[in-house]
Amino acid sequence: MTTTSADEPVSVMPIMNMVYGLWVSQTLVTAHERQVFERFAERPGMTPADLAGVLGFEERPVEQLVTCCAALGLLERDGAGYRNTPMTDRYLLRGSDDYVGGWVEVVSRHDYPGWLRLDEALRTNRPTAWDSERRDSLFDDTNPVVVETFWEGMSAISRPTARELARAVDLSAARSLLDVGGGGGAYAIELCRAYPELSATIFDLPFVCDLTEKKVKQAGLGDRVSFAPGSFFTDPLPAGQDVVLLSMILHDWDIDQCRAILRSCYDALAPGGRLLISELLVADTKDGPLDATLMSLSMLVETFGRNYTGAEYRSWLLDTGFTDIEVRPFAAPAANGVVVARKPLNS
Repeated sequence: MTTTSADEPVSVMPIMNMVYGLWVSQTLVTAHERQVFERFAERPGMTPADLAGVLGFEERPVEQLVTCCAALGLLERDGAGYRNTPMTDRYLLRGSDDYVGGWVEVVSRHDYPGWLRLDEALRTNRPTAWDSERRDSLFDDTNPVVVETFWEGMSAISRPTARELARAVDLSAARSLLDVGGGGGAYAIELCRAYPELSATIFDLPFVCDLTEKKVKQAGLGDRVSFAPGSFFTDPLPAGQDVVLLSMILHDWDIDQCRAILRSCYDALAPGGRLLISELLVADTKDGPLDATLMSLSMLVETFGRNYTGAEYRSWLLDTGFTDIEVRPFAAPAANGVVVARKPLNS
């Protein structure tokens, strides 16, 4: 037996937990899709038999699902029955302010099929979540159902991330922010809420701007958040910005494309303006953290990009002409830090 020392055997449990990963995710996905948590919100204390009656299923499979949800911390005992945990009530009930179920749906419907063909992506160096022979990118899909699900899911994990970003970077002196690829509107909305003097422009594909406009209106920010439809590969970005934001954008593209996007952002900034790159940053040593490396592997099945390191961003930014580059770490669903860079005043 392999050991870490003469007295301490190496545990097999980390490997077993990796094997169980699919089981865990499918438990959450199935319970969410069957609206199990909404049912318990309506009737706390239901037994598995009660829930089976509501769903129209037999008791045995429902009991197995419920007990597994309880073991995962999604449900808790309530007398003879069960109820939602505070975490579930906050994040998995449709309509709640912090609802992240949209991301659960995106991962289930779009990511998982590609992940199940991970070996193919590894062999071919091509995405497996969509047909790269027929489309230019993941974002070309104009199927209304697919598109709305994707952007709703992105908004779900972007809202809490944007709040953390607002605390990590002081934008109190900024008056204009350009959110490049800001479809869904979460960052523009949350940053404008955090900084009342700030106005934002969302630059994204025309159909994405159309989808996002209603979210901005619902947030009551139609007078402070505007739209500039276009493609950052073919159209110039609106110029004269105090701040330009790239959030979960660069990981979708290869290195040359990332450099091109950074040049466009540089041109869009006013002298002295700042660029913010909010991402799940891979460690410079390329041995973690797990969320960033998993997202990077997800980019193998979803895009032609990957998640990059802070050192890589620093090098590209310096080449582009940026100065005062720093990485500010934080913890959030869609980012573990932000790279901040400044356009020189004399540029």
